[in-house]
Amino acid sequence: MRALLSVSDKEQIDYFAKALVELGVEIISTGGTARHLKEKGIPVREVSEITGFPECLDGRVKTLHPSIHGGLLGRRNNPVHKEQMATLGIESIDILAVNLYPFKETITKERVTLEEAIENIDIGGPAMLRSAAKNNENVIVLVDPNDYVRIIEVFKTEKEAPKELKQELAVKAFQHTAAYDALIADFLSKRLGIQGYPEKLTLTLEKVQDMRYGENPHQTAAFYKNPIVFPGELPTTVQLNGKELSFNNINDTNGALELLKEYKEPTVIACKHANPCGVASGKSAKEAYLKAYQSDPVSIFGGIVVTNRFVDLEFVKAIGNTFLEIIGAPDYTDEALKMLKEKKNLRVLAIENMDKVSGVENMDMKRVNGGMLVQDKDDKLLSEQGVEVVTKRKPSTEEMEELLFAWRVVKHIKSNGIVITKNKQTIGIGTGQVSRIWACQQAIDHGKGYFGEASLSGACLASDAFFPFADSIEEAKKAGITAIVQPGGSIRDEEVIQACDDAGIAMIFTGMRHFKH
Repeated sequence: MRALLSVSDKEQIDYFAKALVELGVEIISTGGTARHLKEKGIPVREVSEITGFPECLDGRVKTLHPSIHGGLLGRRNNPVHKEQMATLGIESIDILAVNLYPFKETITKERVTLEEAIENIDIGGPAMLRSAAKNNENVIVLVDPNDYVRIIEVFKTEKEAPKELKQELAVKAFQHTAAYDALIADFLSKRLGIQGYPEKLTLTLEKVQDMRYGENPHQTAAFYKNPIVFPGELPTTVQLNGKELSFNNINDTNGALELLKEYKEPTVIACKHANPCGVASGKSAKEAYLKAYQSDPVSIFGGIVVTNRFVDLEFVKAIGNTFLEIIGAPDYTDEALKMLKEKKNLRVLAIENMDKVSGVENMDMKRVNGGMLVQDKDDKLLSEQGVEVVTKRKPSTEEMEELLFAWRVVKHIKSNGIVITKNKQTIGIGTGQVSRIWACQQAIDHGKGYFGEASLSGACLASDAFFPFADSIEEAKKAGITAIVQPGGSIRDEEVIQACDDAGIAMIFTGMRHFKH
């Protein structure tokens, strides 16, 4: 038997090569891998000995040769192949272990040049992997060092690897080369400024972990990450305490973080089922938490709390005995972390630089049966023209600040959505309704239920899309709301504006809708 080893990741390659030699396998290798193995005292034949042709063009050409690809592609049970290989002096290659030039590691370096990136695009490696994977009936192909042990263990007791194992490894090789090429295409399109949506969209993701179950216990699930992740994104999160994150934990936390990025001042987001149930800003994280809790002390039970400030002991004491699934923050004091760890099941997440991620990932994708919808990420807040006061009464400075606070929240709740806020605290949230008036009534009832009738007096209201009728304005008037923010754009805008003028309500148009389905 013969094995060709050519790896940039040298993990476990010494063990693998030595074990193969002990099993009587001849080792062929290239460049750096050959030198590495020779230094370890492992007998190796250079590829150039096999091809009769020296490596050339700075190593760009070394394995692209019939003696290599014929050895990988030749079918052992095909008489014509066997005869041609014998005539041409091509010997079979039975095992191929290749992992590719470190393209991902190269492009993540600061100030990497286009030339450096291109020089780290592997050509011979993917070609060999594809040849071996195509001929998996005869060739074992390996891209993952973790599979070396599996093969050695098989050959200790068997003459040949099982067909199913070789097929599994072949699929893994094709997945490896597909992901590699997709990463190259993505990098080059961004670096070269190629705009628009490509005719062929190929995504590559790397598995982080299998999950206990999906959205529901009868569904299987796994968590994948982008090949390159940035500080503040969920895959970079450090879990400091608690059970393993579930499918719903990850999805809900992501939604909470997306909303949290909208705020610079100390802010807390309480989230349940991917919707905020309490949002508040304050002079400190503790004050913001207490306000967020007060916004909906019922729904926060079993929910998620994230803040953009470090968590101290006073913050933890404010949480008290409230049952939370997750708490996320940039950092924790030692005293705070010690107290949080007393709750064994509470998942405590450290999320650095959570305010520096917005706009890094610019594609939003939604799966549909038979395809996928792709759009720009909704990472804007207002139209370029800014806001327009459309009513006779202008919002006060305080109302304008409150309206923008509410507008940030409504951007991140399910449509149809209405958010009512006061003193930078959500008073009522109406979310996911099929009628805007229902969302408005839900938000008002929510506020009255937790804060009392008088609490809505002087509050501000945000609507994620235009009001199709003036009925929501009538509800706002009865509740005592004094200012409204909405995109505008309805054929009944004049009717809605007139209703606000009659009620003495100030209203601004943002010129930008924020549906979230």
